[in-house]
Amino acid sequence: MSTAATIDKISSIIDQNKDALIARLAEAVEIPSVSGSAKYRPQVVEMAKWMAKSLESIGCENIQFKELGNQKLDGQDVGLPPVVFADYKSGGAGKKTLLIYGHYDVQPANKSDGWNTEPFKLVHDEKTGRLYGRGSTDDKGPIIGWINTIEAHRQAGIELPVNLKFCFEGMEESGSVGLDGLIENEIKNGSFFDGVDAACISDNYWLGTKKPCITHGLRGIQYFKLSISGPGADLHSGLFGGVVHEPMSDLFQIMSRLVTPAGEILIPGISDLVRPLTDEEFNRYQIMDFTVKDMDDATGSSTTIADDKEKILMARMRYPSLSLHGIEGAFSEAGTKTVIPAKVIGKFSLRLVPDMTPDKVVELVEKYVQSEWKKIGSKNTLKLDAEPGGKPWLADPNHWNYEAAIRATEKIYGVKPDLTREGGSIPVALTIADILGKNLLLLPLGRADDGAHSTNEKIDILNYIEGTKLLGAYLHEVAAATS
Repeated sequence: MSTAATIDKISSIIDQNKDALIARLAEAVEIPSVSGSAKYRPQVVEMAKWMAKSLESIGCENIQFKELGNQKLDGQDVGLPPVVFADYKSGGAGKKTLLIYGHYDVQPANKSDGWNTEPFKLVHDEKTGRLYGRGSTDDKGPIIGWINTIEAHRQAGIELPVNLKFCFEGMEESGSVGLDGLIENEIKNGSFFDGVDAACISDNYWLGTKKPCITHGLRGIQYFKLSISGPGADLHSGLFGGVVHEPMSDLFQIMSRLVTPAGEILIPGISDLVRPLTDEEFNRYQIMDFTVKDMDDATGSSTTIADDKEKILMARMRYPSLSLHGIEGAFSEAGTKTVIPAKVIGKFSLRLVPDMTPDKVVELVEKYVQSEWKKIGSKNTLKLDAEPGGKPWLADPNHWNYEAAIRATEKIYGVKPDLTREGGSIPVALTIADILGKNLLLLPLGRADDGAHSTNEKIDILNYIEGTKLLGAYLHEVAAATS
């Protein structure tokens, strides 16, 4: 049977299984696997067990719970959720082996947050063809897609054309605590990652709502906390206003010197770290299915700094940005309060792109902030703390792994996908790519309007079902690719 005929047969079975596949997703959504709360840690572990049982049901072997130790959370000492390892051995010599990563934990959600439905109950809106529920698109729908497509192969009596290794974690929404160390240790002292030829993650989204994409880059991140302290306690502005150097005034001075309203980063040397734009890359932005209106719709405003799509896309994907996030210690409640805060902490971050590194960015920011602080002449005390940073990731989209994904997308959706880079960060992507030294691609199932991390998170049934077909088609195209 030809590759095309095989893909058609698998796709037909997936269509026949539609109701059962939706029911499977509903089971998973009903488990409130919120990793950021000690209250829900038992449910996160329950979700790990659900994943293991599902993997076993489709013929996976060597299913392991990799324990990561404990953590302090909400004042309690709680166990970290296990990472679930599993092998799907297809048999036959010379078959490629793919590593599949995903996460089974979710963000917090309460109906009182503004949900139209109960967040931990999958609700099918038949009018729109959408499935609402926390985790439906991030990331339970996509990881269950792999289970669905393997099941369809087994029902069709078609041998999987590649071997698979699954790595599913339960802490992605809370910093992937312990995962990097586990992967590094397993590569040095274990055997799970032996023989991997390439890797795939389905944990991101289309650029818009109509055209699929494949993602080959992610921005990194470096987060800072800028503390300014002076008085020994909060002061009355009527008694001490104009008498002392005020930490809030100092903080505003420094924060205003980091970035302009037009988004220009004012820290010397940052722009020099950015890899130059090539003609091949610029051409990708020109043909992407995207308009300024798409960004306006996404933000609910008409506030883009640039007025053409190429500049907007490059600002989002391939150039660094600096954002101010908040001030800790300042009065922020309703009403009036004439206090002078004794200490305030300003929070900001930079999104990093090739060839920026967290260490170099920290060095440049520290030097600049200290220089600007001296100019102010304040008697207050400044302290700059840098959180652990994440490097950017960029892969070669001309690799056979991408060529296979492109052909699979064309087969399922009838259109060549956009090659995108994401503005956000998935730290494990860099870990997998760097430590394994293998090509990695992000193959999204969901759309830009899915509302991951937000209220009324959803996945369209079309994306869930066609995305399941896409994963199956991708496996066959990988097998056919010339490495």
